[in-house]
Amino acid sequence: MTRTILSLPEDEKRWLESYGKRHRISSAEVIRRAIREFRGKKPEAGLREVLRETAGAWTSVRGDSRGYVDRLRKEWDDRS
Repeated sequence: MTRTILSLPEDEKRWLESYGKRHRISSAEVIRRAIREFRGKKPEAGLREVLRETAGAWTSVRGDSRGYVDRLRKEWDDRS
């Protein structure tokens, strides 16, 4: 296995150590697992592919989109 030096901000280093302790694994193992998971993910899709995959996703929703967005914004405003 090849050794690698990694520079991290202090808060990320603390998180890494804390996560490793909670899961009883080394910081190096946390990083190895994260890399394996990251590599296994589908590469970012282009805009056209995303549009193709999501077209018609809300066909069952009744009403207009503006009203829906306005209701969401009102909920957000009410929370602040």
